[in-house]
Amino acid sequence: MPQKLSIIIPSYNEEKTIIALLDKVIRVCLINDTQKELIIIDDGSKDATSRIVTEYIQNHPHETIKLISHDINQGKGMATRTGIENATGDFIIIQDADLEYEPEDYNSLLFALITRHDLVVYGSRFLMKENKHSYISFYLGGLIVTAVTNILYGQCLTDEPTCYKAFDSKLLKSIPLKCTGFEFCPEVTAKVAKQGIIIKEIPIHYYPRSICEGKKIRWIDGLFAIWTLLKYRFTN
Repeated sequence: MPQKLSIIIPSYNEEKTIIALLDKVIRVCLINDTQKELIIIDDGSKDATSRIVTEYIQNHPHETIKLISHDINQGKGMATRTGIENATGDFIIIQDADLEYEPEDYNSLLFALITRHDLVVYGSRFLMKENKHSYISFYLGGLIVTAVTNILYGQCLTDEPTCYKAFDSKLLKSIPLKCTGFEFCPEVTAKVAKQGIIIKEIPIHYYPRSICEGKKIRWIDGLFAIWTLLKYRFTN
């Protein structure tokens, strides 16, 4: 039986990009005949995201696409947790609803999960030197969060805050996550590392968007990420 990749897409007010993103995801032909399962979590969007996705599902009846809607906005972390709970694949990857990341890179991450039997693989934006970054503050913030991760948890990461985090599904589902907002990344990293797992990285493409284009993360989220890393270093 072919293995399956669950692609979790937390979404909040992404009516401008969601169709283009879904088109890119369903066009990807995965290695080893791996099947795709798309799980879109509409996190209480105030725009037409939910309606657009509903129509998209109706127009693509041969694709495995699930839409799960939160009545109110609960945060990216909670949306991601909802996706994880509903995933049925052998592997899980997190996909933002914007167009900053390239779904064709799934195969590089899958290769490591399937052939090397890695349990966790991150896609690093910093390992692909031609990538650009939208703001120097985000660039430096990412480096600082990554350095703190490496110091606290004995990892050798180059890009801890990356969106493209791919997991063995059984492992990810076994981790008791508490995040509600953007702290999913540092929390899952901390809890994986505390199990003694060395997180592997693969170079990926990156096409940053600006705040005007809808980028939601802010500098204060970097501070909260560091606090989350410190908290889980010494607590469960």
